[in-house]
Amino acid sequence: MAPVHEGWEAEPVYRPILANRRGELAALRHLDPALTPLLTPVIEVSLPGAYTVDVLGRLPAGLLPAVDVSALPDAPETELARWGVPLVPVIGLGDSERRLVAHGAAARAHAGRALVRLRIGTDRAGPDAATTAAERVWRWARLDPEQCDLLIDAADVCCRADVRIATPRVRRLLDWARRHAWRSVSVAAGGMPPSLSRLPTDEPVRLDRWDWSLWRDVADPGLGYADYGINPAGRNADLTGDRLLTVRYTTDGAWWIYRWSRRGGRVDDRFADLCRTLVAAPHWPAAGAACSWGDHEILRRARQVAGAGSANAWAAWCTSHHLAHVLARLRRPAREAWPGPWRPGRPVTGRPAQPNQGGAARRAG
Repeated sequence: MAPVHEGWEAEPVYRPILANRRGELAALRHLDPALTPLLTPVIEVSLPGAYTVDVLGRLPAGLLPAVDVSALPDAPETELARWGVPLVPVIGLGDSERRLVAHGAAARAHAGRALVRLRIGTDRAGPDAATTAAERVWRWARLDPEQCDLLIDAADVCCRADVRIATPRVRRLLDWARRHAWRSVSVAAGGMPPSLSRLPTDEPVRLDRWDWSLWRDVADPGLGYADYGINPAGRNADLTGDRLLTVRYTTDGAWWIYRWSRRGGRVDDRFADLCRTLVAAPHWPAAGAACSWGDHEILRRARQVAGAGSANAWAAWCTSHHLAHVLARLRRPAREAWPGPWRPGRPVTGRPAQPNQGGAARRAG
């Protein structure tokens, strides 16, 4: 196939990879309507059922999710065209021919497009092997390359060494992707450590967002950004099982992790203390509760207007803030010397600056 790349889609599209859990889905339901055109969530479905279909059908108007059912059996009930809700099928390079046909039918039934997910480390990523796999997808799904968004998934990048290893692999795949007429190309990674159990409690701890650092290193005109929200990149990773009161708060280049013990008072009082500490911190945004639904809920707990809630609620509020923060960052007027999806067609004029590490940055896992 002849090279056809002339710059991918120009709008700042963000593709957060989220599990179909109550917290993440609640954050999507409370998304600011002005942001929905800029967001295409990738929903990883681990259990089929009416609950998932019902929730997908109640997402905000204009929010079209991409749905990944690769963890489910290849069976009629997992054929997305049968679900009856608008969606974009997520296609894996190793999907069976039967599933590729079903995904192609789902693409034509809804948005007329699909998302092809190339997983670094599990898919054969050489240019010839990748081309062969992509052509197989297009053939069996009966889709043209122009109907397919490409998601290059680097999975876990939890430290500087992970970024050093992933960066040349991602760049090689971006060079390969330019040879084909993809509708868009995004790079995904997950920077949250698989476990927070080694972090100290009752004090905020800064962790670098290495997924953001990786994307800045490979930033290209029109390249989309994707991440795993506030969770690790492992399939269906879940931090809600931590018995501590936990908030994972996103800032530029970092997360601030708040893990408060339940000792020393009622849960509502302890969580209120956590939220007051966060609201008083320098990284609490100037806009405060106006940033997102999640920020509003955190401020209400700081003022003890409402109770602590549950681990699912904390995940919802933190995910809500994360989505709003990332979208605001992608839409921010570009003053840096590196390109982003808001600067279509601009040449690379320099290497991105490395984020401030901070004395408390560490890998916890």
